[in-house]
Amino acid sequence: MIQTHPIFMACRRVFLPLVSIVIALIAAPGASADVGPSFPEFLISAVRTAHPPHFCGEPVPMDNPEVRERFEKEFLLTLGDPSQVILWLKRSRRYFSIIEPMLRSAKLPDDLKYLAIAESSLKPHAGSPKGAMGFWQFIPSTGQRYGLTVNVNKDERRNIFRATEAAIQYFKALHEEFGSWTLAAAAYNMGENGLLAEMREQQTDDYYLLYLPFETQAYLFRIIAIKLICTRPEAFGFTLQPGDYYAPMAFDRIRIDCTRETPVRLIAQAAGTQFKVIKDLNPEIRGYFLNAGTHEILVPKGAAAGFQARFAELLRQSASGQNSQIYVVQKGDTLVSIAAKFDVPLLNLLLWNRLDSKQPIRPGDRLTIHSRK
Repeated sequence: MIQTHPIFMACRRVFLPLVSIVIALIAAPGASADVGPSFPEFLISAVRTAHPPHFCGEPVPMDNPEVRERFEKEFLLTLGDPSQVILWLKRSRRYFSIIEPMLRSAKLPDDLKYLAIAESSLKPHAGSPKGAMGFWQFIPSTGQRYGLTVNVNKDERRNIFRATEAAIQYFKALHEEFGSWTLAAAAYNMGENGLLAEMREQQTDDYYLLYLPFETQAYLFRIIAIKLICTRPEAFGFTLQPGDYYAPMAFDRIRIDCTRETPVRLIAQAAGTQFKVIKDLNPEIRGYFLNAGTHEILVPKGAAAGFQARFAELLRQSASGQNSQIYVVQKGDTLVSIAAKFDVPLLNLLLWNRLDSKQPIRPGDRLTIHSRK
């Protein structure tokens, strides 16, 4: 096998995404091969005008050459992935309309919203190899510490409202402990205990002078780069029209009481919409069922009117078995043969009865079979 040199691979990772910017600039309306700056000149100009004054009101010491170099690296790498930047900008209208007033109400700096982009690119199902999940990338233990439900049925790290509430509590605790939003951001990335240990060992509480894990050393500069591009996108080549942005979420909020495990499809039917719409509005729901208890659910705008009556009737029909039957497993039956017998997909049979395909069935077991309709 031919081995590719690591330096070549590193250059390829950085510069190949930049090609798309070059193509975009050349192909833009009014662009000319003979007019305007070259792409390297564009990047150099962008870096010259991208000196950040502060993060959460705290100054960034750009007069320090080492700090300037760290910032410019993250800024250029961020510009080097224009497709991702465009998606950040498009999603920002959808989710910042929720995050911004929550930060304002908590009297926290608006700049903290950019951590959500740095952490998850504003994707509810973003995950990491270390088990972090959701908009603010909580690991399970930290999410639970700040009131989030994280189990096999529900993962509120994926809920923009609940996860942002937890992030606000965490930000407050970190700022109280460190006395600085810059250090609070670093602690958010690497953990407060690890940061405290490094501060004690290195005898400094200045983020810009601390030798930290490389990811944390770059973390704040990545956030600042995101902030600059999001606040001045046109200055860096990203000119979006109002219609380009994804619309803010439109929904009604309802509360439902489930006396037993309830299929999500019944909620979708009561809301007059599709299963996918309910799952997209409520990404914290895992699987196909809500467990017994009280739940706050988002449904499409306007669907709350009459929802409770429709939902109650669907629950009644489900409980009475109006659209289903019970099949008693016979000797020689398999899940495959039973699915074929009733002309239903095997996956549905497994879902209705909460079974695993490898789970054995025995004569006398009772299986629920819903009508094909």
